Amino acid sequence: MFMKLLFATLLLLLPALANAADVTGIPKIRDGDQITIGNTRIRLGGIDAPSIDQLCLNPQGERWTCGAAARDELVRHVGDKSWTCHLRSTDRRGRSVARCEVDGEDIQKWLVRTGWALSYVRFSHDYEADEKAAREAKAGLWAGAFIAPWDWRVRNKKTTIMGAVKPPDNASAILLASASGPVAPSPDCTIKGNVNRAGECIYHTPNSRWYAQIKMHVSKGTRWFCSVDDAEAAGCRETKR
Repeated sequence: MFMKLLFATLLLLLPALANAADVTGIPKIRDGDQITIGNTRIRLGGIDAPSIDQLCLNPQGERWTCGAAARDELVRHVGDKSWTCHLRSTDRRGRSVARCEVDGEDIQKWLVRTGWALSYVRFSHDYEADEKAAREAKAGLWAGAFIAPWDWRVRNKKTTIMGAVKPPDNASAILLASASGPVAPSPDCTIKGNVNRAGECIYHTPNSRWYAQIKMHVSKGTRWFCSVDDAEAAGCRETKR
């Protein structure tokens, strides 16, 4: 009798246990493949989007903050809608790897099909057909020239350049650089971040007292931010002077 009661109880609990692996809510979108819902940091599985400070070339062959663009396009697409993320595993950085939906739409599929992310075939082949469609349509990143996000993170002069645009002679210098370099990547990304002697990340808006004195050198940990939210999301605080 006891075993029957225990079995019946487990059957009732199964739906709740299954749903325990889901996280639902309106996220903070960090970049094209990373969000936070509540206290849960989530990496969108099966895809790889450019980092916020990755540079690409637009269809005219001009430098372009494609990482920020991918993030912004995702924000525009989903607005302030609630997401449902099905958690699958945890990566080496402690983030939950998940497949996420908004109003029943597979967000990873949308990102790859519109050209704002690539199918991350090292881990999944779920979105290969969507990448092929984006490449043929010259959508998103594919309209210009770029380095695959996984290559950009470990880039060197032999890194393959992808996209529809024939790279100009100076393409490698642009694509191998970072939006954290000495020149602001765009007129919309002019907040400076640096690391002080105590190891804290400090951000300076153009109106800050010491803004002009902050020299941007990647080797010293400086970087550009497109908004105060971006800077604070990266763990930086506003300068006190």
